[in-house]
Amino acid sequence: MPVTYCSVCVMPSISATPLTFDAGHVCSACRVYGQRRDVDWAERRAWLDELVAAYRSDANYDVVIPVSGGKDSYYQTHFAVKELGLKPLLVTYHGNNYLPEGEYNLHRMREVFDCDHIVVRPSVETLVKMNRLGFRIQGDMNWHAHCGIFTVPIQVAVRYRVPLILWGEHGFMDLGGMYSMNDLVEFTAKHRLEHALRGYDWHDFTDEGLEKLGRPEAKEGLRPKDLLWAQYPSDDAIDEVGVRGIYLGNFVDWDGERNARIATDLYGWRAAEQDFERTYRRISNLDDMHENGIHDYLKFVKFGYGRATDHACKDIRAGRMTRDEGIAMVRRYDHVKPRRDLERWLPYVGMDEAEFDRTCDGFRDRRVWRVEDGEWVKDDIGGTVGRYGRVVG
Repeated sequence: MPVTYCSVCVMPSISATPLTFDAGHVCSACRVYGQRRDVDWAERRAWLDELVAAYRSDANYDVVIPVSGGKDSYYQTHFAVKELGLKPLLVTYHGNNYLPEGEYNLHRMREVFDCDHIVVRPSVETLVKMNRLGFRIQGDMNWHAHCGIFTVPIQVAVRYRVPLILWGEHGFMDLGGMYSMNDLVEFTAKHRLEHALRGYDWHDFTDEGLEKLGRPEAKEGLRPKDLLWAQYPSDDAIDEVGVRGIYLGNFVDWDGERNARIATDLYGWRAAEQDFERTYRRISNLDDMHENGIHDYLKFVKFGYGRATDHACKDIRAGRMTRDEGIAMVRRYDHVKPRRDLERWLPYVGMDEAEFDRTCDGFRDRRVWRVEDGEWVKDDIGGTVGRYGRVVG
């Protein structure tokens, strides 16, 4: 079945997030976004107030907030402290690839919000190995970051016995409409493993795990004790504390652009000073310089679209951009190979570009890509055919 595109936004039918289309070929993400118009946000706020009241503590933190230092982290913390009157414990997984502006924003949080802040930074050697392994095993050099983000805050909540975790938006719901606004979905270990981590877990990257995967040649000498930060707490440990994770986006009308304005105007938050190579936005993903670059280029290689598509879809749904303007952004950015990123990342992991390209090609989704005259070809938005480089021998 050929790749088709949403008639409202620019999302393709074969995507990295669960996605469906209705009879009018409108994607589930657009349909779910449209549900916001019918939500009684005052009622949702009352629900949140009632929920939070049960977790207020006189002797402990009221809530754990996973933060990266980004615009949404600032809004989550602003809302918890200023609107809900909570005492949060901020928790960060640090993957060693922050932009300078992102590092500034991250460390400023405990100052401007008067919050305690735990930052977990795995060893550089382990992170370099996890970059290589994630790339070679599943075509995602940032797998370790997804694992850390969705593991470390739960570890901290268990260790410090803080039952409530406040996440921002549900990413798969926002990007693909995986759930309805009426589901009030909460964080689960199932979602972490099956969707965020795509079925892999920390033990798959140890030498023993790689043997079981049939990839002994990829061994990096990693032991369980090297990946303690990646090990999800047991069900018994979670149940003993009563840990649950809720999404603020279910209770407030979530808007990343507004979040950035609040973070900037009230707290001096900084956007990226330099344009990214693969998208037009400078307010997203400052916690990892490769997230909008190599990591996103791998999504393009796999599925034929990238971060500019994601950002354009958000802006189209919010009325900040027309679909034609979104198409122009997709055509300008989605295919770009991130040269600045490669200049940093390839020496970081000790790899040459030929190996990088060969490995990338092994992850191309053949529902999207085909080979014509020795080139990778796909059907682009607007009915055109795009040619995107020679097949690497």
